[in-house]
This record gives sequence, structure tokens and C-alpha cells, in this order.
Amino acid sequence: MERSLANFIRALRMADVRVSTAETLDAFRTAEVVGWRDRTLLKDALALVLPKTHDEKEAYDACFEQFFRVEDFRTHADAAADPDGAAQDDGSATNDADGDAQGDASDAGGGGESAGQGGERRGPPAGGSPGAPGSGQDGDERSELEALVHPGELADAGSALGRMLMEGDRSALAMEIARAAREAGVEEIRVFTQKGLYTRRIMDGMGLGDLQEEISRLHRSAELPDRRLALELERRRDGLREQIRDYVERQFLLHADATGARLREELLRTVKLSNVEQRNMRHLRSIVQKMAKRLVAAHARRRRITRRGQLHVPRTIRQNLRHDGNLIDLSWKSKKIERPKVFAICDVSGSVSYYARFMLMFLYSLEEVLPKVRAFAFSSDLAEVTDLFQREDIDEAIAHTLHDYAGGSTDYGQAFSDFLRLAGDDLDHRSTVIILGDARNNYGEARTELLRRIYDRSRRVLWLNPEPELAWGGGDSEMNRYRAHVHQVAVCNSLQHLERVVSDLLRSAN
Repeated sequence: MERSLANFIRALRMADVRVSTAETLDAFRTAEVVGWRDRTLLKDALALVLPKTHDEKEAYDACFEQFFRVEDFRTHADAAADPDGAAQDDGSATNDADGDAQGDASDAGGGGESAGQGGERRGPPAGGSPGAPGSGQDGDERSELEALVHPGELADAGSALGRMLMEGDRSALAMEIARAAREAGVEEIRVFTQKGLYTRRIMDGMGLGDLQEEISRLHRSAELPDRRLALELERRRDGLREQIRDYVERQFLLHADATGARLREELLRTVKLSNVEQRNMRHLRSIVQKMAKRLVAAHARRRRITRRGQLHVPRTIRQNLRHDGNLIDLSWKSKKIERPKVFAICDVSGSVSYYARFMLMFLYSLEEVLPKVRAFAFSSDLAEVTDLFQREDIDEAIAHTLHDYAGGSTDYGQAFSDFLRLAGDDLDHRSTVIILGDARNNYGEARTELLRRIYDRSRRVLWLNPEPELAWGGGDSEMNRYRAHVHQVAVCNSLQHLERVVSDLLRSAN
């Protein structure tokens, strides 16, 4: 059970539930105190020491229910083991909700027993054998097949797995599958295509080899009871394989789903945004929100620590003279934090709009540490869209921005002129101007002197270009002329690049 708990904690970590080493030890001590018999008590007790946030508690509940799931082989096992259920394709193989609870176990393993007692069978063995009735066999072969299908005595299974299948003990079968799965290392499954591999490993661990040999030997036997048993074992073996395949699939979803999500997230963080398919836009938005939360947590914490400052000794002594020199009221020599005013100038023409979309989303997700963000969009004429982001949801605001300002021929010179007219007087030593664009000016006038005026009035001017550096200056690109009038130029065509730029911005502000 200790190994099961360790694997459960591992699954929690893969589901983005943070569990430290100390919390792992607490979980083991908790399980030792409450025991393993009461499932609900164990779940509630571990919930007190493992998950912490609301999201983690939801992930914990789902992970616990899936990991400590009580395997129910009733439907499939009955269909595989009960000749009546296996022969009916009308859905009646599924147990009735009011079914006989006491008869479940005997039904599951009683296919052979009822056959030996003269129970009626309504069809041929599942999977259809080469000599099925009506397939053109001669009279002797037809009679032999009818003798096999007709209820009659079954031989006793000799292999361990064969006996287990014929006994139909679901609890024993579930325990044996779990044991074989542990030995096969099913918790290591990472790729969906490994499902067949682990299914075979588990069946081999349960004794599939001996069962196959027994089935082959029984088929070669001249005795009807032996051959009837071979058909019955084949039926139950196939049902078992389906059950194990379902079990492995659930283990894959438990152990590999979070890993797959993280791999996808890592890929989307680094892939060029213009290459992202539309179906992945939802995942990208989620990644942006996660990245923004991380930056908010890191830089908000740094700001709280900085507010304490250093002890102002002269002022502290003066304030405590009334306390006979006892230092009761402390005064701090704190450093004033001037959070930057951010001006985002976004080229929203053509493919550049992909990058503008996510930069605006990123900046406006940082409102706790970047409360003063003014956004401007342009393709030819530039306009401020700050009010749009304040009035509407961020996704709707971005959509409206792209719809209203993405048309027209790109003109950076006109954009810089409009920006100075709209916001030039507000630029000061706290201002950071972020320009996102490919600097392709359609062979228009570059007007670098306007960018120089923005440079002189601001604390920092950052230019983020989604094109690779080798393309700068080629064709109608004015990047090599503009880069002399900004503080920093960087390639920025992925979320990873964008996170790095914004992190540097916040770090310099503190």
C-alpha cells in the first residue's frame, strides 16, 4: 500500500498539485493513522495534508477517484463470461440496475457451470469459429460443431489464469490485474500508442502463455468437454483482454495526461505564434494567464519586501525619546517604488496581428503590477485603444482592435507622429515604450527623428520584432535604421520571448 500511496502522490504532482517532501511524509503518517479500509475517510484525511489551493483540491478529488477507483468488471466480464450475455447483441448483456446482487459472482464465473448443468445457450461462441453453422461445412463437421455449441460437460481448467477465469471471482481478478500492472510498471506509460504494449505485458504477467498453451492442447483433444472448455477459455480471455485494455487506458489518462498537457504547453510556449493553429488558441490564452500569474506573484512579493526598506536610525531615536530611549516605534528608510508607465504601440497589420494579440493580452493580465498600461494600435493611422480594454473583456477588446485597425497600408512614420500627438506630453522618466512590429514600412518615409524624440523623453524604448534578425533590413524593412534610436531590440515571436521581455521590464522597475 505504501507503493500505491507513493504512486498516487506522483500522479498528483503530474496533475499540477504541488506536494513537497514534508507533505509526502505527512501523507504516509496520515494513511498509517486512518488506515486503508475506509475509502472516504482516507480521501478526506489526505485532502487535509496534500492539496492547498482551490484548483489543487479539484485536481486532488479527480485524481483520487481515478487512482483509487474500485474496478468493476461486471459489464464486460459478464459479457465475456456469461454465454447468454455474450450471445446477445441487443444491449441486454449489461446488468440490470435491479439485477440479482447475489447471483453476480456466480453468473460471471458460471458460464461453464451452467453449461454443465444443462443451461441453454442461444448462439455460437463469440468471435465465430471456422466451422460456424451455415458456412457450407459437410454433415459430420456440422454435427461436431453443434455438439460443441450444445450445452454439455466442461473439462476442468489446468492453468492458473484459466482456473481464475472459470471461477469468475471478480475481486481476485481485479487484484491479479493490479499486481500484474504494478510489475509491468503501467504507471510509466507516457504515449497512447503504448496501450497495446502494456496490455500484453499485464496479460503475460497474469499467465497468458500458460493459458494459450492450454487452449491449444484442448483444441487438439478428441474429447468434447476439452474442446468446449477451449472455446469458453477463448471467450473469457478475449473479455479479459478488453478489460485490461480499458484499465491501461485509464492509467494512461491518469499518469500521462498531465505530462502530455505540459509537453503541449512547452511546445506552444516556444513555437512561432503565426504558426499556431486556431484550435490551439484556447490553450495559448491559458498559458498567457499562467505566465502572467507567475510574474505577478514574483514581482508583487519583491515589492512588499522592498517597502520595508532600511531602519532609519536618527528618526527612530528621535521618535522614541518619549519612551526613555527604548526603541518601540521604528521608522524605516524605505525606497519609493515607481512602477513604470507602459505604452504599447502595436502594429496590427497582416501576420503581425498574431503577436500583437498576445502582447496586449499579456500586458493587461499584469494589471496588479503594471496598473498603467496604455495601448495603441495602427496599420496606417494610430489610435489609442486603452478605453476599449477598460470597458470590455480582454478577448473582445482585442478582437475589436484587430477588426477596427488592422486594415490599411503600414506607415510607421505616421504612427510615430500620431503617438507623439496623443501621448507625447505624458512621456517621462517612468515611461517604458514597447513597440511591436516588423518595421516594414512599404517603402514609405521612415521619419527616424520622431522615434528619436520618443527615445529622448522615455526611460526605455523596447522594439520587439517578430521576424528573425537575418530579415532585418531586407526589402522594405527599416529595422536597421530604427534600431539606432531605441534602447533595446529583440526578436519576439513566441510566448517564451514575450515572457522574458516582460519579466525584464518588471525586474528593472523594482
